[in-house]
Amino acid sequence: MPRKGKKTKTPLSDEEQLLLLQQKLLAEEEMAKKKERLLSQFLKDKLAKEEQNSALNLNKINTQWRTVLREVKTKELLKDIEILSQTFERVVDCKDSVIKSLAKDLSEAEEQYAHALRSHLHNVDQLLALQRCRLRLLEESYNMELEVLTKEFETERKTIIDQHEEEIHYLQDVFMAMEQNYIDSEYESKLEFQSMWDDLKNKNLEEKHFLRIQLENIVEDLWRRFQDALKNYTDATEDRKIAFETLKVKDEKSSKEIEAQMKKIQKLQEAISISKSKILMHSRESEDQNQYIRNDKELVLIQLRKLKAQRTQAREVSQENLVKLTLESNATLKALRKIVDKGEKILKLAEICRKYETEEEKVLPFYSSVLTPKVQEETEEQNPEELTMELARVMVDYTGMENFWKRYNKVKLEQLSLQHRRAQLLEINGKLREMLKQYLDGISVSDEVLSQFNPLFIVNHQSNLSQPLSTPAAQSGDKPPSTTYNIIEAAHIISHTL
Repeated sequence: MPRKGKKTKTPLSDEEQLLLLQQKLLAEEEMAKKKERLLSQFLKDKLAKEEQNSALNLNKINTQWRTVLREVKTKELLKDIEILSQTFERVVDCKDSVIKSLAKDLSEAEEQYAHALRSHLHNVDQLLALQRCRLRLLEESYNMELEVLTKEFETERKTIIDQHEEEIHYLQDVFMAMEQNYIDSEYESKLEFQSMWDDLKNKNLEEKHFLRIQLENIVEDLWRRFQDALKNYTDATEDRKIAFETLKVKDEKSSKEIEAQMKKIQKLQEAISISKSKILMHSRESEDQNQYIRNDKELVLIQLRKLKAQRTQAREVSQENLVKLTLESNATLKALRKIVDKGEKILKLAEICRKYETEEEKVLPFYSSVLTPKVQEETEEQNPEELTMELARVMVDYTGMENFWKRYNKVKLEQLSLQHRRAQLLEINGKLREMLKQYLDGISVSDEVLSQFNPLFIVNHQSNLSQPLSTPAAQSGDKPPSTTYNIIEAAHIISHTL
């Protein structure tokens, strides 16, 4: 069906079309950016709300859990306090009896300590008297040994001096004999030397000058090394001498300190023995107390482990519920996003289609059904359907889509009618083109035209068309083809006959 009521529009130039396309693209880009911003803002707000809700839920759960734990803990603590009060009274009674017995033991120990101290002081006085006698005897023996050693030293000194004098006289005699032998040998060597001197003088003069320079350098190096070695030796010996003297002084001091420390050690050993006995007493008492405290600690730890296990189980359950809730919320958000995108696409398509609506469609967008009541009854009789509860529910859900389906069906019918009309026009166009081609082939003369059948091409009063041309009327109907006659112009016949 051709559309009516449309206004004729002037065709747009290429530049105007490009400008329109650019404007459309810019508008689409702006809309896409706005949508992205709106989506990002919506997601941020949703995330913030979810975080706030999760924080509030966690706080509520924690507060409720704390109240439950406090109630349970107060009941357990009250029971523990009653038990502890009873045990504490029992322990206090035991401690009182122990304190009384210890007080008696302490008074007896003080009496024993006083008696032992008196005996110890008496023994110390006896030991001091013995030590003084021993020191006096040692001093007398030291003086006797010192006198004997001095006498021995003087006798040995006299013998050594006598031996030294004898050896000096012997060495003087040996020295005089060696001098005499040396004078004799010197006279002989001088004679030999004088004889050899003349021979070697010339040779040695040349070598002397060369060796003098070398020897001077060597002597200087050796002298320098000797001086360095001498300084090093003197420095090393001086340090050792000083160290020896300091070590000697330290040895004397350390001997005195050792004596003092030995006295202190004896006193400390006595104090250690007394403190050890006290420590043993206190350790026995502390072990009993520690054992009682350990038992209480084990009971408390067992209860704490049970409470921790219950808390972890509750936390895991709440964590699983929270994870399920977040997953379901994310899935719903994705489904809502898809629905929003689909609705936006539908709105865009509706805006685009609105441009192509006719004035009649703009005035009456939803038309009433064209079918008469009889036709509707016939269609219902042809397609009977039982109305069930499920079908009724579905129909109730889709009652709001009736106008949409009306417009959709109308558009679909118009589309089918236009397709049918287009097919008809294509057939008519093809027939007209065939007829036009035959006419043009009859007018023009070319190799292609000459090779084909042509009714106007006549040679020897005959055309090359063996059969009559088929017209569209003859093809469409069942009537027999009409007879055709070849027409020859009179001017042509006259030109050939004359």
